[in-house]
This record gives sequence, structure tokens and C-alpha cells, in this order.
Amino acid sequence: MGQEVDQREFTREDRQRYRQKVRRCLDVFARMLRESRFDTDRPMTGLEVELNLVDDRGDPAMRNAEVLRAIADPNFQSELGQFNIEINVDPQRLAPDGLAGFEETVRSSLNAAEERARRVGSHLVMVGILPTLRPGHLTHDTLSADRRYELLNQQIFAARGEDLYISIDGVERLATTADTVAPEAACTSTQFHLQVSPEQFPAYWNAAQAIAGVQVAVGANAPFLFGKELWRETRIPLFEQATDTRSEELKEQGVRPRVWFGERWITSIFDLFEENVRYFPALLPVCEDEDPVEVLDRGDTPGLAELRLHNGTVYRWNRPVYDVVSGRPHVRVENRVLPAGPTVVDTLANAAFYFGLVRALAEAERPVWSQMSFRSAAEDFHLASRHGLDANLYWPGLGTVPASELVLRRLLPLAYAGLDRWGVDAGQRDRLLGVIERRCVTGRNGARWQVDTVRRLETDDHLDRYGALRGMLLRYMEHMHANTAVHEWPV
Repeated sequence: MGQEVDQREFTREDRQRYRQKVRRCLDVFARMLRESRFDTDRPMTGLEVELNLVDDRGDPAMRNAEVLRAIADPNFQSELGQFNIEINVDPQRLAPDGLAGFEETVRSSLNAAEERARRVGSHLVMVGILPTLRPGHLTHDTLSADRRYELLNQQIFAARGEDLYISIDGVERLATTADTVAPEAACTSTQFHLQVSPEQFPAYWNAAQAIAGVQVAVGANAPFLFGKELWRETRIPLFEQATDTRSEELKEQGVRPRVWFGERWITSIFDLFEENVRYFPALLPVCEDEDPVEVLDRGDTPGLAELRLHNGTVYRWNRPVYDVVSGRPHVRVENRVLPAGPTVVDTLANAAFYFGLVRALAEAERPVWSQMSFRSAAEDFHLASRHGLDANLYWPGLGTVPASELVLRRLLPLAYAGLDRWGVDAGQRDRLLGVIERRCVTGRNGARWQVDTVRRLETDDHLDRYGALRGMLLRYMEHMHANTAVHEWPV
């Protein structure tokens, strides 16, 4: 939800007007789908990476405003917490060297940003959850200064009517409360964008949902929160709880959460936008002056600002996106399941695996989602978040198998075939998918390396938990800057 929001307080009239406007936008979107008004000529892909800021000791640095001024690059933007920033990479076509282009852009941008951040006493870290975070780092005072974050915080707690209760049972157990949405700032992710035609969208979204679990198993990189070893990708349950607008009673009634995997396979992109409008009340009921019907009638492209803002406050793990670029509308799948890091090469390996696999599955003669239940996909997503590469996941034709075996036996060959269909350079394909293969063979992703290193520091160096976490993070940063894939990092 990156757009600026200037409004201060919202009245009942604001909410009623917004509901009517969102439904009007939805009707216009349906008409645009019927009239085939979307850009499908040059499908693009995109990449966003959220980053943490730390000081020289590895503790959170609440300096994103200073760091952004020092970086002075419009591709870097603020995020929820003062120790967060985000880089938005310019969209590219995958064929033939789009992955190499992403890698070169991200590496050069991050190197330049790191150099400038040092001048204001900060460093950039790509990691799913910053290991050195303590509860005192996630308070109202640590929210970024942007007005939209304050409004989002107010509206979530107005909807809840009570403090957040965060409870995560993993290797260890965490139970805590929060009176702001600041714990959400602990969750730093990588997001892949894939532009497709409206006709293709259901197949690509269904495919992305089917592989969400295996993506997380391979890419998990967030095992610690507040000094506790929890899930291999603790970011998933934390994000689900930190933005939950439901009271306990509403949960018991089956009201849907705003951080949502979904509940069914789809046959149209309209299904998702309609569900968002039907199931979720407005968090930020801000209306623009545009009349989308009038704009469409005169042959122009409506922005559908209210529909897009509402869509941005429903946090699907694979989100539908409507956007307008140079006056031409398009739709895309935003894949949000993966954490940041550990390195640029690991991030692009995850991208290669996702883009290749999702295309192969979307174009398969017999769709995988016709052979497995949606519930199985949702269960695998949370099993993988809890256990990482040690998870046992279901796949049609194989049954329930270890995640690494599923990748090596069935999914990597599909990812190779999918990248070939995109026209990706064979050398880039082999190098990046080779990283995924070696993670599965060694059993080491970012989460496994973090856990093994902390345990070694606690045992051999007799450090307490936070001392071990700090020591681990400083080593992590060295390897991150060397851009060596995580399966090669020494413990």
C-alpha cells in the first residue's frame, strides 16, 4: 500500500461514499475485462526487496528518513518501520537476460546505497526478520513518519477494538502483545511481479498458490523473533497476526483475515477483486474525484484508485494487481510469500525458480490445481513456513514427500522448462537453478544457516542468545556483501 494518503479522520459518510465508489470501480473493471482493454503485448516482470537498517553493532537503526536522503534514489522508499526501506527495481522482460539485468541492477543499487547509508551510521541487511530485534524496537515511536502508516495503525486498532495478541509455537514459544501494528515492520519480504493477460491470470495465480509452500520451504530465512527460535519462516505467522483486524469472537465466527491465503481456485481475476470488496470493510476510505464510468466512456483508461487502494489493504500472499502505465492498463500477479535475502544471487535464484515453475504449471496440459485440493496447498504453505526444507509436502502423483525431494525429482525440471519458454539465457538458467538444487542437496537455506550458526556460537563461544544472534548477524552481513549463495556459507 504505497500510495500517499492525506486524509486525517474518516466519517460514516466517508465510508458509505467509499463503498459506493469501490463498487462502481468494480463494475468498470468488469466492463474492461469484457471489452479486452488490457495491455498484453510485452509482458513485464518486476522485483521489490524490503531491507533492514542496522548500526555497527547489528542493532536496528531507526534512521530510514536520513538514509533515504543520503541515498537520494527514487527507487528506494520508506516502509512501515523506521528501520525499514524498500527498493523497487524497474520492470524488465525475462528474455533473454532479464534475470541478469535484475541481478546487476540490484547489486549495483544496493552497493551504492550501502556506501551512502554508512555516512549516516547505518548498514543495509536483506533478511526475513532482523534477528537482533527486541520488543522495545517495535512500538508506536518506531513507525515511519509517513501519514499513511499512522492512519493504517489507527484504522486497524479501531476495527479490532483491543490490543494484538501474538502467539507463535515453534521450536520455542513466543507470546506477547502489541498496541500498534509495529510488529508488522519486522516482516521484510521479496516480491515478484508477473504481468499476464486477464485470460491467463487464473492459471498463473492458481499455479502460484500451488507452489507457495515449496517456495517458502526452499527460501525460508526468518527463524528468530525477539530472541526466540520459532518457525523457519516466522515472518508468515507474524504477518498474519500483526495485521489482523478481527477480535477473538470474529475469528470464532469464521470472519476472513486480511492476511489471507484464500479459500479456492479461481476461474477469473474478477473473482479475487470481488471477494476483496465483498468480504473486507474499508481500512482507508479515501475517495478521488475521478468518475471511472465517465473516463471509460470517453475512451480513456480509469485509474480505479479506490479499488486499488482497497486491494492494497487485503494482504493476499499472491495478490492480484491492476495498474496503469503510460495510459495502458494491465494486470499482474504479485507473489509475496518469500523473505528478503540472504544475498542478491539467492534472491535471483528464487526468482528463476518461481518464474520458470509458474509458467510450466500454468501452461501444463493437465493443471496441477485440478489434481489437488486448495486446502492441501494452504496446509503445505504453513507446513513449509514451520519446517522449511524439513517439511513434508503433498504433490499430485508423488503423495507426501520431503520438500527437497519434491524439488529435485519433480519441480526443478519443470522450472528449467518454464525458463526455456520465457527464452531465458541457458547460462543464467543453469547458474540460478543450480543454486536451488544445491540448497536442496545440502539442506541449507538462510534459516538453517542462521539456526546452526547461533547454536554453534552459544555452545562453542558460550554466548547468551542475543549475543549469539548479534554475532550471527555480523557474519551474515559479511557473506551477504560477498554475494556467495547461502548453501556455501560456513557455519
